Amino acid sequence: MTSDGPPEEAVAPPLREPAFNLPGSLVVILVVLVAIHAIRTYLLPVALDADILFNFAFLPARYDTSGVTYALLNTSMAWLWSPITYSLLHGSWEHVIFNGFWMVAFGAPVVRRIGLVRLAVFWCLSAGAAVALHVVFHWGEMTFVVGASGVVAGLMGAAARFVFSPSGRISRQFAHLNRRLSIGEALSNRSVLMFSGIWFLTNLLIGLGLFAVGGAGAIAWEAHIGGFLFGFFLFSLFDPRR
Repeated sequence: MTSDGPPEEAVAPPLREPAFNLPGSLVVILVVLVAIHAIRTYLLPVALDADILFNFAFLPARYDTSGVTYALLNTSMAWLWSPITYSLLHGSWEHVIFNGFWMVAFGAPVVRRIGLVRLAVFWCLSAGAAVALHVVFHWGEMTFVVGASGVVAGLMGAAARFVFSPSGRISRQFAHLNRRLSIGEALSNRSVLMFSGIWFLTNLLIGLGLFAVGGAGAIAWEAHIGGFLFGFFLFSLFDPRR
């Protein structure tokens, strides 16, 4: 008996998706974040770490020209770079791990889609957008803001534009190849709306003090929203796929 199909031994077995398949650039970012916190925690004197926090964490009071401490806070150019550098510092190991987990989940498809150079620009601008909204609600406050949460929220907002297909289904391995949904399509996509609704509800509960992440201290939930909105509405500026 003959068959027109290929011989049985020529049919390749289906490939299994690896459990961990992260872009190399994302791995480097995670290693850098862990290394920075490890050095601050275990190697630097307390006084030096406090100096790093003062010069590289985001502080809303730096921008209040009417504040009595304005001149003291701006003896350096920290007001210029701290809206970006704060995203490289964290308050605890729990804080690092929490942000790293969500960065792996939502950062991987975004990194595969836009590449390292665009990711660097996206990181800087989403970090700035996150604290821009934060400072609106905390103008002049002397409370440091640290952590990559705003950037992670931006990655979540960006991922919401393409990881869900028009039918609402999601593909883990090839999500970065999906067509980018327009803002109108995304806002009418049931899966996107459900994902975004749960995300905003969680941050609202954080703002009301009903939910917190252990070890992270006070959570800058406004910065999360600023980052998410930036990623969701402006992702098309970074996306090479049409």
